Amino acid sequence: MAFIFKNLSLSSSVFFYAIPLLLSYLFIVSHSQYLTNPTPFSSINATTSNVSAGGQWVLLHKSIGVSAMHMQLLKNDKVILFDRTDMGPSNFSFPSGTGCRKYNDTHHHNRTITDCTAHSLQYDVISGNIRPLYVSSDTWCSSGALDPNGTLIQTGGYGPGIRKIRTVASCDDGKCEWTELPVNLADGRWYASTQILPDGRVIVVGGRRAFSYEFYPKTDDVSSKRYYLSFLAETTDPYEENNLYPFLHLLPDGNLFIFANNRSILLDYKQNRVVKELPVIPDGIKRTYPSTGSSVLLPLKMNGSLDGSDKPEAEVLICGGSPPGAFNMSNLNRVFVSASNSCGRIKLTDPDPKWVMEEMPMPRVMSDMLLLPTGDVIILNGASNGTAGWEDAANPVFNPVLYKTYEPDPNLRFVVLNPSSTPRMYHSSALLLPDGSILVGGSNPHEVYNFTARPFPTDLSLEAYQPPYLGPLLAALRPSILTIEARDSIVSYGQMFSVTFMLSVYRADPGISVVLITPSFTTHSFSMNQRMVVLDVARLENLSAFAYKIAAYGPPKTTVAPPGYYMLFLVHAGTPSHAVWVKVQ
Repeated sequence: MAFIFKNLSLSSSVFFYAIPLLLSYLFIVSHSQYLTNPTPFSSINATTSNVSAGGQWVLLHKSIGVSAMHMQLLKNDKVILFDRTDMGPSNFSFPSGTGCRKYNDTHHHNRTITDCTAHSLQYDVISGNIRPLYVSSDTWCSSGALDPNGTLIQTGGYGPGIRKIRTVASCDDGKCEWTELPVNLADGRWYASTQILPDGRVIVVGGRRAFSYEFYPKTDDVSSKRYYLSFLAETTDPYEENNLYPFLHLLPDGNLFIFANNRSILLDYKQNRVVKELPVIPDGIKRTYPSTGSSVLLPLKMNGSLDGSDKPEAEVLICGGSPPGAFNMSNLNRVFVSASNSCGRIKLTDPDPKWVMEEMPMPRVMSDMLLLPTGDVIILNGASNGTAGWEDAANPVFNPVLYKTYEPDPNLRFVVLNPSSTPRMYHSSALLLPDGSILVGGSNPHEVYNFTARPFPTDLSLEAYQPPYLGPLLAALRPSILTIEARDSIVSYGQMFSVTFMLSVYRADPGISVVLITPSFTTHSFSMNQRMVVLDVARLENLSAFAYKIAAYGPPKTTVAPPGYYMLFLVHAGTPSHAVWVKVQ
């Protein structure tokens, strides 16, 4: 190690950043025995070779005390997670006499309940520490987004919380708490979705019997109103609904892609008009809650045009769901029909977009889909039968599946990965962490906390899935970022910036890519605001034996990358670095 530093012709600032990074690395390695998963992979011999090939599961906490129904990663490497506030006491109590709230328990003879347990936590990704947070109104089945300053804007919920707006700042002193704003939403938002917009506002779309959208912040009479959207009423199935938690994706042309049930539109939200009605996704499968599939906007790859006139291609991938009537069968008759194994992929920048259908290796409902730094998609959690809802699904799917976005042969795109041993059913969630692993938690398929239910008790554990690219055999190919040569780590639109990094073995083909990924808000199998931008690279310099500098251009415009905080990864030969946080503005 001393030899490496002695021969690096880098500025002193590199050493300033490198030393703490190396000390952190040595600490993690020396304490790795505390992070191993005590549960063996089911029916798999966990040798080094197949763990590298299929990834690895690591148990982080046997119990965090609260079910991870909703999760949001902040720019300070803290995760805000929460469930609902009227589901009975959690397993994490506040100190005596603090954090208590009263609510009317409508499920059991209208009793007034005093609950002194936490229903929200802050999880520190680096240390693993947990801090309870007090949240006042009910956050059940709510939505969220980060504003350009990195503050969580959290909207809606249930009962008294259905029109509430709450915030959690991203502070470094460990004292940030929930704040409930005095201003309310214009409509009730239970099972609604959010998307951060190019001007930094948040759009909130849909919800149960809420066929409208609105904006935050509430600054004047115009921004405070709701806008009726007939598409949401038209996509409501009798009794089943199947249009809740609609899939939202901001497109590079500034329009909003909205998918509900099995239909989708392009919305010009500025003019309150539907720009295009897209084809119905084939095969009749229902895709949004409660027939819950999942959706991602595939990576936006820049094409060398800084003014954005040559807009990147925009494709959406939607996978899983359930057939018509599945929710009725599960909820009323306790018959759990098979979920769908189909995926639809549509290129929205085509003049005449069409769905292209593919098949997953197994049927899936309630699965999470996350973009990886490589541009591939990981599909994990969920069940193979039934729908979302209390105790409305069966046969958990333990194996994640990798979808290889850039594989030209559709028959080779899906790769089955190593399984977890934990069922992740209704009310589970997952999100991408800066080290490239996936944080996975939750699973409470019951009306209240139920730790004795069979076969699926409420699960309070937290685990991490380490994708194959984190395997030890690829360590030499993994870049280590030392510095970001951008003032205050700000990446400006269309402006060049540089990243200095170390790499043991460099492969010119395929070289190094620079990618930005948003920290998403995840609940009910949909990662809201999830976005990946692959930047244009200007040049790569070899500074010494193991040190390099890469120069890249910031995103061309706000419709490609809305302002805010992103994880910046370097990806070399399919192996991502640990991310660093940058602010795009």
